[in-house]
Amino acid sequence: MASHIELNPVSHLTIGTIGPPGKRVFYLQGSRGAQTISLTMEKEQARMMAESFAALLDELNTQHPMDTRELSEPIWLDMRLKEPVEPLFRVGNMGLGYNEETNQVVLVAYELVDEGVEPNVVSFWATRPHIKALITHIQEVVSAGRPICGNCGQPIDPEGHFCPHRNGHAH
Repeated sequence: MASHIELNPVSHLTIGTIGPPGKRVFYLQGSRGAQTISLTMEKEQARMMAESFAALLDELNTQHPMDTRELSEPIWLDMRLKEPVEPLFRVGNMGLGYNEETNQVVLVAYELVDEGVEPNVVSFWATRPHIKALITHIQEVVSAGRPICGNCGQPIDPEGHFCPHRNGHAH
């Protein structure tokens, strides 16, 4: 039977990686008190999460402007993964939402499962300033990977790179 875990509100929410560039495993991790949930995900899911969060915050800032005091207060967060990192499941789909009463953003992560199987679900509830800090962190983590080839746009492996735009010549 599938479970639904609610971390409302999170005391810690981050994206992190383990492993060298090219072999990194991406993790979505959130905590509430002593409970820490880690989920594996793809790099592109992390990139899309940051873009989706940014779009949601832009929309919320228009429809539900924050108090100027809330906007000016700096938020200092430890964005490192908490050890041990033991993933509960691999993320399949994700959804975003907003609760106007609590002024919180929710990220709902669904387990990647075969068709017809009910997925496990984890909901991470966070403040808008926390999400804003998370967006910047995700962008840094995603861009910290392998350098991109200027010819074909593919990542360059440390052992060399086969570039189809250079007629198959490795560089």
